[in-house]
Amino acid sequence: MKIRVLIADDNSFIREGMKIILNTFGEFEVLATVNDGQEAVDYCRTHEVDVALLDVRMPNMNGVEATKILTEETGTKPLILTTFDDDEYILDAIRYGAKGYLLKNNDPERIRDAIKSVHSGNNVLQDVVLDKLKSVMDGLPAGQGRRTESGAHQEHGGAQQAGVQEAGGRGSSATAGSTSGRGTAGVWGASAASAAQAKGASSTDCPFDRSVFTERELEVMSLIAQGLSNKEISKELFISEGTTANYITSILNKTALSHRTQIAIYYLTGKVR
Repeated sequence: MKIRVLIADDNSFIREGMKIILNTFGEFEVLATVNDGQEAVDYCRTHEVDVALLDVRMPNMNGVEATKILTEETGTKPLILTTFDDDEYILDAIRYGAKGYLLKNNDPERIRDAIKSVHSGNNVLQDVVLDKLKSVMDGLPAGQGRRTESGAHQEHGGAQQAGVQEAGGRGSSATAGSTSGRGTAGVWGASAASAAQAKGASSTDCPFDRSVFTERELEVMSLIAQGLSNKEISKELFISEGTTANYITSILNKTALSHRTQIAIYYLTGKVR
Protein backbone atom coordinates (compact mmCIF):
# COMPACT_ATOMS: atom_id res chain seq x y z
CA MET A 1 0.00 0.00 0.00
CA LYS A 2 1.29 3.45 -0.90
CA ILE A 3 2.09 6.04 1.77
CA ARG A 4 -0.60 8.72 1.70
CA VAL A 5 0.94 12.19 1.80
CA LEU A 6 -0.38 15.73 2.22
CA ILE A 7 1.77 18.73 1.27
CA ALA A 8 1.17 22.09 2.98
CA ASP A 9 3.13 25.10 1.76
CA ASP A 10 2.03 28.62 0.88
CA ASN A 11 4.54 28.73 -1.96
CA SER A 12 2.77 27.17 -4.93
CA PHE A 13 6.03 26.52 -6.77
CA ILE A 14 7.44 24.49 -3.89
CA ARG A 15 4.11 22.83 -3.22
CA GLU A 16 3.53 21.63 -6.75
CA GLY A 17 7.19 20.87 -7.29
CA MET A 18 7.21 18.60 -4.25
CA LYS A 19 4.10 16.87 -5.53
CA ILE A 20 5.75 16.17 -8.87
CA ILE A 21 8.88 14.86 -7.16
CA LEU A 22 7.02 12.54 -4.81
CA ASN A 23 4.86 11.23 -7.63
CA THR A 24 8.00 10.06 -9.40
CA PHE A 25 8.52 7.57 -6.58
CA GLY A 26 6.27 4.55 -6.51
CA GLU A 27 5.89 4.52 -2.72
CA PHE A 28 3.69 7.60 -2.37
CA GLU A 29 0.22 8.85 -3.16
CA VAL A 30 -0.04 12.63 -2.82
CA LEU A 31 -3.65 13.05 -1.73
CA ALA A 32 -3.72 16.84 -1.72
CA THR A 33 -1.70 20.04 -1.65
CA VAL A 34 -2.87 22.92 0.53
CA ASN A 35 -1.89 26.52 1.20
CA ASP A 36 -1.73 26.70 5.00
CA GLY A 37 -1.89 24.81 8.26
CA GLN A 38 -5.62 25.25 8.74
CA GLU A 39 -6.33 23.63 5.39
CA ALA A 40 -3.95 20.80 6.31
CA VAL A 41 -5.77 20.21 9.60
CA ASP A 42 -9.19 20.34 7.96
CA TYR A 43 -8.16 17.84 5.30
CA CYS A 44 -6.54 15.41 7.72
CA ARG A 45 -9.59 15.48 9.96
CA THR A 46 -11.72 14.10 7.14
CA HIS A 47 -9.22 11.96 5.22
CA GLU A 48 -6.77 9.23 6.16
CA VAL A 49 -3.36 10.83 5.68
CA ASP A 50 -0.23 8.96 6.72
CA VAL A 51 2.34 11.79 6.61
CA ALA A 52 1.82 15.55 6.32
CA LEU A 53 4.70 17.61 4.94
CA LEU A 54 4.34 20.99 6.62
CA ASP A 55 6.08 24.27 5.96
CA VAL A 56 6.49 26.40 9.07
CA ARG A 57 5.64 29.91 7.95
CA MET A 58 2.15 29.81 6.45
CA PRO A 59 -0.85 32.16 6.70
CA ASN A 60 -3.90 31.44 8.89
CA MET A 61 -2.13 28.65 10.78
CA ASN A 62 1.58 27.87 10.72
CA GLY A 63 3.11 24.42 10.54
CA VAL A 64 3.91 24.24 14.25
CA GLU A 65 0.31 24.98 15.26
CA ALA A 66 -0.91 22.47 12.69
CA THR A 67 1.52 19.89 14.08
CA LYS A 68 0.03 20.20 17.54
CA ILE A 69 -3.54 19.71 16.32
CA LEU A 70 -2.66 16.87 13.95
CA THR A 71 -0.84 15.05 16.75
CA GLU A 72 -3.70 15.50 19.20
CA GLU A 73 -6.67 14.87 16.92
CA THR A 74 -5.57 12.67 14.02
CA GLY A 75 -3.36 9.72 13.14
CA THR A 76 -1.37 11.81 10.68
CA LYS A 77 2.36 12.06 11.33
CA PRO A 78 3.68 15.62 10.83
CA LEU A 79 7.02 16.11 9.11
CA ILE A 80 8.33 19.68 9.06
CA LEU A 81 10.04 20.63 5.80
CA THR A 82 11.38 24.14 6.01
CA THR A 83 14.39 26.51 5.94
CA PHE A 84 16.93 27.68 8.51
CA ASP A 85 15.06 31.00 8.70
CA ASP A 86 12.52 29.10 10.78
CA ASP A 87 14.91 27.67 13.39
CA GLU A 88 13.15 29.48 16.24
CA TYR A 89 10.29 27.06 15.70
CA ILE A 90 12.36 23.89 16.11
CA LEU A 91 11.71 23.36 19.82
CA ASP A 92 7.98 23.96 19.57
CA ALA A 93 7.65 21.70 16.55
CA ILE A 94 9.34 18.83 18.38
CA ARG A 95 7.45 19.49 21.60
CA TYR A 96 4.14 19.44 19.77
CA GLY A 97 4.84 16.09 18.15
CA ALA A 98 6.62 16.67 14.86
CA LYS A 99 8.09 13.36 13.72
CA GLY A 100 10.77 15.01 11.67
CA TYR A 101 12.43 18.34 10.88
CA LEU A 102 14.21 18.66 7.54
CA LEU A 103 15.46 21.39 5.27
CA LYS A 104 13.95 21.98 1.87
CA ASN A 105 17.34 21.91 0.18
CA ASN A 106 17.72 18.16 0.72
CA ASP A 107 17.94 15.87 -2.27
CA PRO A 108 14.59 14.31 -3.27
CA GLU A 109 15.90 10.89 -2.23
CA ARG A 110 16.58 12.17 1.28
CA ILE A 111 13.09 13.55 1.59
CA ARG A 112 11.67 10.31 0.23
CA ASP A 113 13.59 8.27 2.80
CA ALA A 114 12.56 10.63 5.59
CA ILE A 115 8.89 10.21 4.75
CA LYS A 116 9.29 6.44 4.68
CA SER A 117 11.13 6.47 8.00
CA VAL A 118 8.51 8.65 9.69
CA HIS A 119 5.76 6.44 8.31
CA SER A 120 7.55 3.44 9.82
CA GLY A 121 7.41 5.01 13.27
CA ASN A 122 10.80 6.68 13.49
CA ASN A 123 11.68 10.32 14.14
CA VAL A 124 13.99 12.17 11.77
CA LEU A 125 16.17 15.14 12.68
CA GLN A 126 18.68 16.41 10.18
CA ASP A 127 22.03 16.68 11.93
CA VAL A 128 22.49 20.35 11.10
CA VAL A 129 19.01 21.00 12.51
CA LEU A 130 20.07 19.17 15.66
CA ASP A 131 23.05 21.51 15.94
CA LYS A 132 20.68 24.46 15.92
CA LEU A 133 18.42 22.74 18.42
CA LYS A 134 21.36 22.33 20.78
CA SER A 135 22.37 25.96 20.28
CA VAL A 136 18.89 27.16 21.18
CA MET A 137 18.77 24.94 24.25
CA ASP A 138 22.17 26.15 25.41
CA GLY A 139 20.97 29.75 25.06
CA LEU A 140 23.47 30.48 22.31
CA PRO A 141 22.91 32.30 19.04
CA ALA A 142 22.01 29.90 16.26
CA GLY A 143 25.09 28.59 14.53
CA GLN A 144 27.42 28.95 17.55
CA GLY A 145 26.65 25.63 19.15
CA ARG A 146 29.00 22.67 19.20
CA ARG A 147 29.25 20.75 15.98
CA THR A 148 28.52 17.05 16.07
CA GLU A 149 30.22 14.31 14.11
CA SER A 150 27.95 11.89 12.29
CA GLY A 151 29.19 8.33 12.57
CA ALA A 152 30.78 8.81 16.00
CA HIS A 153 28.30 6.34 17.46
CA GLN A 154 30.13 3.24 16.31
CA GLU A 155 31.76 2.53 19.69
CA HIS A 156 28.91 0.21 20.57
CA GLY A 157 28.90 -1.36 17.12
CA GLY A 158 26.18 -1.32 14.50
CA ALA A 159 23.51 1.29 14.04
CA GLN A 160 22.72 3.18 17.23
CA GLN A 161 19.44 5.04 17.31
CA ALA A 162 17.14 6.77 19.76
CA GLY A 163 14.13 5.91 17.69
CA VAL A 164 15.15 8.38 15.02
CA GLN A 165 16.30 7.19 11.61
CA GLU A 166 18.53 8.76 9.04
CA ALA A 167 16.53 10.55 6.37
CA GLY A 168 18.27 8.34 3.86
CA GLY A 169 17.50 5.31 6.04
CA ARG A 170 18.19 1.80 4.92
CA GLY A 171 15.51 0.00 6.88
CA SER A 172 12.06 0.51 8.31
CA SER A 173 12.61 -0.65 11.89
CA ALA A 174 13.94 1.49 14.71
CA THR A 175 17.01 -0.72 15.01
CA ALA A 176 17.94 -1.02 11.34
CA GLY A 177 20.07 1.21 9.13
CA SER A 178 23.19 3.28 9.64
CA THR A 179 24.39 6.84 9.30
CA SER A 180 25.72 8.64 6.29
CA GLY A 181 28.28 11.44 6.13
CA ARG A 182 28.24 14.85 7.73
CA GLY A 183 25.80 17.53 6.65
CA THR A 184 23.13 15.12 5.44
CA ALA A 185 19.96 14.06 7.17
CA GLY A 186 21.53 12.03 9.96
CA VAL A 187 20.37 9.82 12.79
CA TRP A 188 19.46 11.46 16.08
CA GLY A 189 21.28 8.69 17.90
CA ALA A 190 24.58 9.42 16.20
CA SER A 191 24.42 13.13 16.97
CA ALA A 192 23.16 12.51 20.49
CA ALA A 193 26.03 10.15 21.18
CA SER A 194 28.53 12.76 20.04
CA ALA A 195 26.73 15.42 22.05
CA ALA A 196 26.92 13.25 25.16
CA GLN A 197 30.65 12.98 24.68
CA ALA A 198 31.04 16.70 23.91
CA LYS A 199 29.07 17.76 26.97
CA GLY A 200 30.78 15.17 29.19
CA ALA A 201 27.48 14.18 30.78
CA SER A 202 28.62 12.48 33.99
CA SER A 203 28.00 12.50 37.69
CA THR A 204 30.41 15.43 38.05
CA ASP A 205 29.07 17.40 35.13
CA CYS A 206 25.36 16.76 34.92
CA PRO A 207 22.73 19.25 33.73
CA PHE A 208 19.95 17.74 35.88
CA ASP A 209 19.30 16.39 39.39
CA ARG A 210 20.51 12.79 39.37
CA SER A 211 19.02 12.07 42.80
CA VAL A 212 15.56 11.78 41.26
CA PHE A 213 16.59 8.65 39.35
CA THR A 214 17.93 5.22 40.26
CA GLU A 215 21.37 4.25 39.02
CA ARG A 216 19.80 1.86 36.52
CA GLU A 217 17.52 4.61 35.19
CA LEU A 218 20.55 6.86 34.76
CA GLU A 219 22.30 4.09 32.83
CA VAL A 220 19.27 3.71 30.57
CA MET A 221 19.09 7.49 30.02
CA SER A 222 22.76 7.60 29.15
CA LEU A 223 22.40 4.81 26.60
CA ILE A 224 19.34 6.48 25.06
CA ALA A 225 21.36 9.70 24.72
CA GLN A 226 24.08 7.66 23.02
CA GLY A 227 21.53 6.48 20.51
CA LEU A 228 20.93 2.86 21.49
CA SER A 229 17.64 1.17 20.74
CA ASN A 230 15.72 -0.75 23.43
CA LYS A 231 17.16 -4.00 22.13
CA GLU A 232 20.70 -2.67 22.26
CA ILE A 233 20.18 -1.24 25.75
CA SER A 234 18.91 -4.62 26.92
CA LYS A 235 22.03 -6.33 25.60
CA GLU A 236 24.30 -3.69 27.10
CA LEU A 237 22.75 -3.96 30.58
CA PHE A 238 21.91 -7.68 30.40
CA ILE A 239 18.23 -7.12 31.04
CA SER A 240 15.09 -7.99 29.06
CA GLU A 241 13.55 -5.58 26.57
CA GLY A 242 10.43 -5.52 28.74
CA THR A 243 12.50 -4.37 31.71
CA THR A 244 14.14 -1.72 29.57
CA ALA A 245 10.71 -0.49 28.51
CA ASN A 246 9.65 -0.35 32.16
CA TYR A 247 12.67 1.80 33.04
CA ILE A 248 11.88 4.15 30.16
CA THR A 249 8.27 4.43 31.34
CA SER A 250 9.50 5.28 34.84
CA ILE A 251 11.85 7.94 33.46
CA LEU A 252 9.05 9.47 31.38
CA ASN A 253 6.79 9.59 34.44
CA LYS A 254 9.45 11.25 36.59
CA THR A 255 10.27 13.89 33.97
CA ALA A 256 6.76 14.41 32.55
CA LEU A 257 8.25 13.80 29.12
CA SER A 258 6.41 11.91 26.39
CA HIS A 259 9.01 10.04 24.31
CA ARG A 260 12.60 8.83 24.24
CA THR A 261 13.89 11.63 22.02
CA GLN A 262 12.96 14.06 24.79
CA ILE A 263 14.79 11.83 27.28
CA ALA A 264 17.94 12.18 25.18
CA ILE A 265 17.54 15.96 25.04
CA TYR A 266 16.87 16.08 28.79
CA TYR A 267 19.94 13.98 29.55
CA LEU A 268 22.14 16.25 27.43
CA THR A 269 20.73 19.61 28.50
CA GLY A 270 18.60 19.17 31.62
CA LYS A 271 15.72 20.86 29.85
CA VAL A 272 12.24 19.36 29.56
CA ARG A 273 10.82 22.11 27.33
